Amino acid sequence: MTAPVLEAVDVSYTYPGPTPTKALDGLSLEVKDHEFVALLGPVGCGKTTLLRIFAGFFQPAAGTVRCGGSPIGAPGWQRGYVLQEEAIFPWMTVRENVEFGLLAKGLDAPARRTIGDEMLTLIGLSAFEAAYPKELSAGMSKMVEVARVFATDPSILLLDEPFGALDAQTRTRMQDALAGVWDRLRKTVLFVTHDAEEALYLADRIVVLSPRPGRVKAEFAVDIPRPRSMETRFSAGFLTLKRRIWETT
Repeated sequence: MTAPVLEAVDVSYTYPGPTPTKALDGLSLEVKDHEFVALLGPVGCGKTTLLRIFAGFFQPAAGTVRCGGSPIGAPGWQRGYVLQEEAIFPWMTVRENVEFGLLAKGLDAPARRTIGDEMLTLIGLSAFEAAYPKELSAGMSKMVEVARVFATDPSILLLDEPFGALDAQTRTRMQDALAGVWDRLRKTVLFVTHDAEEALYLADRIVVLSPRPGRVKAEFAVDIPRPRSMETRFSAGFLTLKRRIWETT
């Protein structure tokens, strides 16, 4: 049996304050190598909290989290994190943003350019390498952020509703772009969303969390062939599974 690359065992977390808020309660989850797992659930169910615990930003109040069998005590390069909020630097060009993490890792200019070229081609923005974020659409800016994380070659990607602020049409295009990148690179992904269709289109497995405090309520294997396309969204298997998820949530 394949060992998980990400693992949470009986994890609980409470936000302190005058009225403490319990976000997670006894949650257990495993993510396998190269698996794309979507975390689905209502607003406030602890999805982002769990992602931040896996990223090493938060420490659980109880339970254990591991990456590759080792406890997670701090952020690390092997776990790339994409925020829900826009996080690219407005004073940098698209290329500079994509290559920023490589500069932080100490790669020289030729190595950064080679990887930057690959990432820009992969997300279809080579023609915009000299553009600044203000010249990009919201969807393009988000894909620059995704490419910046991919460029540092993490083994695991933690994506926190990266397309949540986009309009429906742009969101669909960005899902296609992300699916294409994942088909090429096959990274391990834990993807937070509250959109059942988005989860179905992107993931191999969907984990549904209960309302706060978050616990695993249900899991669904997404046995839908890849690569996926617009036709996938209207296939009988897709629509049947979507209905089962809606009935659960």
